[in-house]
Amino acid sequence: MAEVAVEPAWLSERRQKGASLAQSLPLPDSKAKGWEFTDLSGLEIDAYEPAGIEAQISAPEGVTVLPLAEAAGSSDEELVRERLGSLVSIEDPFVARNESGWRDGVLVHVPRGVQISEPIRVQLSLDGSGTAVNWRTLVVLEEGAEAEVWEHWSSPDDEVDALLNSVVELSVGQAATLRYVNTQDISESAWIFATQRAQIERDARLDWAALGFGSARGKVRMETNLAGPGSEARVTGGYAGGPGQHLDYDTTQEHAAPNTNSDLAFRGVLAAGSTAVWRGMIRVDPGAQQTDAFQESRNLLLSTEAHADAIPGLEIEADDVRCTHAAAVAQIDQDQLFYLTSRGLDPAEAKSLIIEGFLESLVERLAEGPVRDEISAALERRLAEIL
Repeated sequence: MAEVAVEPAWLSERRQKGASLAQSLPLPDSKAKGWEFTDLSGLEIDAYEPAGIEAQISAPEGVTVLPLAEAAGSSDEELVRERLGSLVSIEDPFVARNESGWRDGVLVHVPRGVQISEPIRVQLSLDGSGTAVNWRTLVVLEEGAEAEVWEHWSSPDDEVDALLNSVVELSVGQAATLRYVNTQDISESAWIFATQRAQIERDARLDWAALGFGSARGKVRMETNLAGPGSEARVTGGYAGGPGQHLDYDTTQEHAAPNTNSDLAFRGVLAAGSTAVWRGMIRVDPGAQQTDAFQESRNLLLSTEAHADAIPGLEIEADDVRCTHAAAVAQIDQDQLFYLTSRGLDPAEAKSLIIEGFLESLVERLAEGPVRDEISAALERRLAEIL
């Protein structure tokens, strides 16, 4: 666990504010907007003891990658002070708890014009039952910079009863390009809460990929704010749930400037006894003319005992836009299954082939290279676990 000898006064003040808000802001119940399908009545959040975590970080030369607590007390202090918390609202029960309790996290800072060809990797393991980990990620790309960040959260086994409360902020400067990959395979006995928000400036691009395999319950919120004209965001998500799991993804594409483009696609595969919800919102602010936005969520149920809800939404306050959405929940096509088995495949092979075809369109959205290969391999391993 990274520590500094004397914490800066401004950071201590922020922690105190977060602690105060954490005491006054109640956890959402089923009547709160966005939480209708995720039951938190079994969450005794204060029963989990705060714990540190040792992350594995690897980074190429030319970029600043530091434990966040160390960065806050170093020559990067002004950057951290300016950017930390600039994209997320502290008026949120989970963000407030993170603001108060984080001790571990990472700063990724890519200076102006620097282009990094090798990925920056951050891996952390949630491995202590009864513990709560507040993790913070801050990624800042200056003008014209380019980088790829892979962040992976895992657990050694599915018996770890813990809680992960993460806040991720992605700041993509003018004409910069960020590829951010966030995968999680934490214990299927653990809670996960993630508040993730990206801000994309003029002519910048974000490619964001997310995979969710672990956790028993919780919510992952992913927001992209296209803040500058000509900015682009491409968000690709996949999840695969096993018995007893409930996966919840809440996505927002906010177009705050004219001539912006966003494209979001999620795919989910759910085995017997699992449930999932995806709620997506395209929001077009006043004046954000010539917005082009698309979102879709498709779920494949492997059993009649699996359930998924897909809820797309639009809030449009401009008149020269093109915004579309699609959502579908279906079981394996019996005609496809019959066709494949009639040609010599056994039912298990045929089923696996249909699922792989369903997910292939997700993989194809990713650029050829290591990210695509690793996500494809991760999906294949996960399907082997739940089939």
